[in-house]
Amino acid sequence: MCMKSEYMFLTMVIPGLSNPKRLIDVYLEPLIDELLQLWHVGVRTHDHATNQVFMMRAALMCTLNDLPAYRMAYGWSITGIMRCPICMDDTNTFYLQHDRKACYFDCHRRFLPQDHPYRRNKKAFIKNHQERNIERPRLTGEEIRVLVEEYGKTITVERHEKVGRLSSCIYITSGCSWRFL
Repeated sequence: MCMKSEYMFLTMVIPGLSNPKRLIDVYLEPLIDELLQLWHVGVRTHDHATNQVFMMRAALMCTLNDLPAYRMAYGWSITGIMRCPICMDDTNTFYLQHDRKACYFDCHRRFLPQDHPYRRNKKAFIKNHQERNIERPRLTGEEIRVLVEEYGKTITVERHEKVGRLSSCIYITSGCSWRFL
């Protein structure tokens, strides 16, 4: 699809002085509309192997993003204490004493298995600290829906507002079947 002329810009969105920043939603709306049509309605498709026509449906299962892409596509703040989209507000991040910068050192040992030697290592990480916290359980699709709906749709072309951690949820909530997550 990205090779079709009307979607070619999707492969060309690169950081720079003229990148769309938080207005990326405007560019992604045609793609989101097409994905919603594929999910709800489907498209008649010919299967060459069986020589039959069937209704094909499709869903976007996941996206792979670096942190700047989280900022552009989802409105996730990539600075400060809650930078990590996995940990969210359950993070061990701290500010450096003299620099007033968020530090993420030793925040992710809790994701290691309980018997991993790094969990007991007191020298290579924060001094005299053993990791005893357990990884928090994965959220269900319904729990994710509730979290996303707390933030709502907050970005418009004319004006930017920021509510909580997300400032751009236009297409996250549209037509999603949360029970499948």
